[in-house]
Amino acid sequence: MTTRKKLTAAASALAIAVVISTSYSVFAGSGAPRTAGKSVPASTYRALDLFGDVFERVRADYVDPVEDRKLLEYALNGMLSNLDPHSSYMSEEEAKAMSVQNRGEFGGLGIEVTMENGVVKVVSPIDETPAARAGVQSGDLIVEIDGQQVMGLSLNEAVDKMRGRVGTNIILTIVRAGTPEPLRLTLTRDIIQIKSVRSRIESGNVGYIRMSAFNGQTYPGLQKAFQDIEKEAGNKLIGYVLDLRNNPGGLLDQAIAVSDAFLDKGEIVSTRGRKAEDTRRDNATPGDLARGLPVVVIINGGSASASEIVAGALQDHKRGIIMGTQSFGKGSVQTLIDVPGGGSIKLTTARYYTPSGNSIQGTGITPDIMVERAKIVEEKSTFGEVHEADLKGSLKNQATTPEKVNDPTLQPENKKPEDGAAKPDDKKPAGKDGKAAETEKSDDYQLIRAIDVLQGIALYRATGAAKP
Repeated sequence: MTTRKKLTAAASALAIAVVISTSYSVFAGSGAPRTAGKSVPASTYRALDLFGDVFERVRADYVDPVEDRKLLEYALNGMLSNLDPHSSYMSEEEAKAMSVQNRGEFGGLGIEVTMENGVVKVVSPIDETPAARAGVQSGDLIVEIDGQQVMGLSLNEAVDKMRGRVGTNIILTIVRAGTPEPLRLTLTRDIIQIKSVRSRIESGNVGYIRMSAFNGQTYPGLQKAFQDIEKEAGNKLIGYVLDLRNNPGGLLDQAIAVSDAFLDKGEIVSTRGRKAEDTRRDNATPGDLARGLPVVVIINGGSASASEIVAGALQDHKRGIIMGTQSFGKGSVQTLIDVPGGGSIKLTTARYYTPSGNSIQGTGITPDIMVERAKIVEEKSTFGEVHEADLKGSLKNQATTPEKVNDPTLQPENKKPEDGAAKPDDKKPAGKDGKAAETEKSDDYQLIRAIDVLQGIALYRATGAAKP
């Protein structure tokens, strides 16, 4: 057998091994390989012969020598990345990096990305990372990395360029909808330690739980958040806000566990693969960690995958009110499959469905109450607000003393409280991260609306309970 024929046969054997070896585990590892139960058509062998011919021509005639392994990796990446945006080949180093990321600590910029029209699209920045601090937003398109065009690079190649030694700078050129000129942002690489769950008390009686990712720390973090909130608020607690904005997803088992925390029974999610036997249904178990209190879930365009599983389960079971904007729309499941040589392939193997049987692939979760991101601006009036008591000759309320009517804390916006009077900023409870919780809330219109809904529900229940 000639050298060329040997190379062709070797390449064909490798390609066949990759094509027909699969395992089924949901974004968690590898299982026992299985073979497709059909014979391979002759046309497939002819196509593999073509691959071998092209492989040998590139190996022999390309302007610069390229390692055989690199050429095969390029071929694998091309095959997988053309299936859908989430399938890819990972070298041994990349597979280890993903394993570290799923455990909740890794190095980089702190952004979840995908590929769209040849450029890198930001799914969401991760809280308290270089990307979030630099102002990277969900939906941003990264068109240059350190001055090099992203067009023409694979997603893995672009990600590799964004990684680097901790403390080094990188310049991202970003195209953002509504911004006329591209933005050039300088970020400093750092160790990304994801504390996926944070919590605090809002308005004295609302438990706020921020979930930024679904990694191995998420469900234990949620359990601790419930304990901390109940310890601090006690019987005053009227409900929970679960903030899943800009949460790009992660581990399916963690999404199921988080959903189960709020549900007593019923289906959480079903995953359906190519074959009937690949269908899997996950159901809730008895026990509601929120003790039946109302829940408002906030989502946006950066809420993807596992976030959408949680939002969809709570929405379909009428367990939570979904508020915010349309979610990302990633309704597929990826399986990590180990391959010879230490690498892995991330392959889309199933679609997932909400309890009502809806697939959100490409559409996303539609909120029950649409609330766009907005900035609250005080409306200033030259003359201040006019009330009945301000009218000349108006009747006086005999039960109200003049001192209370003229309380300086109730004056119109253009009047200042007298010296020594309490000001709105004087009493702002600090959150666990050291910031004033009320200050954070006042800048977050979607969160304000979520708290308003919970307080409205509590008021309605209290009023109803008071009726004979």
